[in-house]
Amino acid sequence: MPPAYIYVRAEKDSPLDVTPDQRNTIIVACVYAVAIMILWVVPYLNMVLYPFKLLTVGFHEFSHALAGVLTCAKIESIELDPDEGGATRMRGGISLLTLPAGYLGSSLIGAILIACGFDERASKVASIVVGVFFVMMLWWARRNLLTWVLIICMAGLFVLFWFVADSVALRYFVLFIGVMNCLYSVWDIFDDLVLRKVNESDASAFARVVGCCPAQVWGFIWLLISIAFFVGGILVGIVVFTTPVSEQQASNFLDVPT
Repeated sequence: MPPAYIYVRAEKDSPLDVTPDQRNTIIVACVYAVAIMILWVVPYLNMVLYPFKLLTVGFHEFSHALAGVLTCAKIESIELDPDEGGATRMRGGISLLTLPAGYLGSSLIGAILIACGFDERASKVASIVVGVFFVMMLWWARRNLLTWVLIICMAGLFVLFWFVADSVALRYFVLFIGVMNCLYSVWDIFDDLVLRKVNESDASAFARVVGCCPAQVWGFIWLLISIAFFVGGILVGIVVFTTPVSEQQASNFLDVPT
């Protein structure tokens, strides 16, 4: 006879009230953020983040390419390089959409993954969607060996964590990728466009297309939007994913709890 499960749902007076399980997820996300910032600046230890930085660059370039596809551009290639840089080559498209899509798209992907990190079922769906992204990236980057190695390794981690501890590890891995992606995107914008004022960037190209405001202004606007995505990902997770962790673990994949 199968075991009987009794679930007690936490009552929330307001959609923004935090359940104990959600509070634990937020604490883990904060620990991730602190650990990432520490590892970022410690010599040698920062190599731990290297593949995840490259993955964020990959999401950045993928966002350019996806915006290009949606605006009828022909995507010629995506390339990643060992110096944490990347390039997307396309013909056509709408520059007003494809240029900001890199920074903002990768931030949005990170925010979505953070929200999904609150729920095991959502994390599984997110991992499948990310897998589709990986296949598309491999097609566009088929001549770039580094991209192939990175994507295959990351796909292997997603598959591995799916089967570890009833997919609990997958939820926390999705949460980590989301936090990493948002933090890297925010820092990349701030470092390149607000602090260093690089001569050539997506923002400088966007400023030339628009014809008003310097690149730093657009960079600052994109920075605020990226931070808003970060906060929004946490708020969406709190409001939407309220199922207790015990119920998530007892449910089958994609079953709706009753």
